[in-house]
Amino acid sequence: MAFEVNGDRRELTLDNRTTLLDALREHLGLTGAKKGCDHGQCGSCTVLLDGRRVKSCLVFTVTVDGRSVLTVEGLAGTDDLSPMQAAFVAHDAFQCGYCTPGQLCSARGMLDEVARGWPSAVTDDLDSQPELTDAEIRERMAGNLCRCAAYPHIVAAIRETATAP
Repeated sequence: MAFEVNGDRRELTLDNRTTLLDALREHLGLTGAKKGCDHGQCGSCTVLLDGRRVKSCLVFTVTVDGRSVLTVEGLAGTDDLSPMQAAFVAHDAFQCGYCTPGQLCSARGMLDEVARGWPSAVTDDLDSQPELTDAEIRERMAGNLCRCAAYPHIVAAIRETATAP
């Protein structure tokens, strides 16, 4: 099977039960996405699949044949941090850092969802563009847990990135 990872075409021969997380970490050496709970509950393994957030521990790699995957390693260029990564650093939006790759990928996907006008469970007006309040950010990021409780800093970093020119 072949798929694109961070802009590069990759070909793998794998057991059909191999998860995307295991393919990324064990077969491609991309260790940014973390294996936290291995049940899709913590969000540490979040990556973008065709631009949408997925928990890579729940996706079989055979289902991504011909598709595009973006991991935390592909969020920025080789020399600079992405604006979201820089905001996470500036706001100390990580403690131990274990959940940070999943938080970053989820935040990127969440901002894309807002840009498309997709509502969340707390969106007040379903007929207009969602307003990115702290409550809206918290709701949209609820699938990503942080054991160190850096949530206020994560929300601040996302808010800054969302309002940056």
